[in-house]
Amino acid sequence: MSSVFLNVVPVFILILIGWATAKTGILKQETGDALGEFVFKIAVPMLIFRTLADAHFEGVSPFRLWLAYFLGVAGTWTVGHLLATRLFRRDAKVGVVTGMSASFANNVFIGLPLVANIVGKDGLVAISILLAIHLPLMMVVGTILMEGAVSKVDGGEKRSVAEILKQVGSNLARNPLVLALVVGVSFNFLDLHLPVAIAMVIDHLSAAAAPVALISIGMALTQYPIRGDIGLSGTAAILKLLLLPALVFLMSYLFALPHDWAAALVLTSSVPTGINAWLIAQRFRSGHGLAASVISITTAFGVITVSFWAWLLS
Repeated sequence: MSSVFLNVVPVFILILIGWATAKTGILKQETGDALGEFVFKIAVPMLIFRTLADAHFEGVSPFRLWLAYFLGVAGTWTVGHLLATRLFRRDAKVGVVTGMSASFANNVFIGLPLVANIVGKDGLVAISILLAIHLPLMMVVGTILMEGAVSKVDGGEKRSVAEILKQVGSNLARNPLVLALVVGVSFNFLDLHLPVAIAMVIDHLSAAAAPVALISIGMALTQYPIRGDIGLSGTAAILKLLLLPALVFLMSYLFALPHDWAAALVLTSSVPTGINAWLIAQRFRSGHGLAASVISITTAFGVITVSFWAWLLS
């Protein structure tokens, strides 16, 4: 357990360093935003491309991987929504935010570095395949459910599913992660190879992904203080750190995923909540304090629960 803990702790220390530099003013918040943009648009796409271009898929279907993960997400989201609306008596909008906060893992900024550190290259292949549909699927579902909740609570017309899909599809066509996955898989199946000099440049950019991502997310945390609705936000945090990885663990076993793929999915599902849950809440002006609190709580306690799941999978 101690060796596993030592592999997890550096991930959260880098997050803490980012938080401290922003909190003390050593680096401006704008710097953190720029680092996050560099990670999302350059460093992580290079890592995904390099990983998939050289990967050995060994005939394992990505559909089993997606099913194992998203069935866990669906179960956790449903429990979160029901607890918010039935037990805590919140409206449907808060229910959507609660469900999303409990099931939306920060796979890009924390999941990737964690899996790279603990599982290795085969784990990166699994998480790269997951990222191909994770953000678009979660945002589509979150937006559709939130549109319905707003119509139910506040009245008025809601956009059609076709309109939402058109908007999200347009965004996806420019998404660096999706583009990196398509190019990486194409290189793999066509058995193409990069010139040595270009490969070295991509390797250097890929190596920057993990530390820069963790520092940037730490700096971003200063924007998400814990405030109000502690009972509901604490409940959502427990679902995120314990129920989601437990369900993904069970689904990975039922779908007989290879060990490294299962480990990657469970570990990335166990990381703190991603900021996209807050973005949905902010956009629809409901539950943004709740989403912010869940992000901070899951990050604060994540080192303990992530260490547990890493130990269980070792």
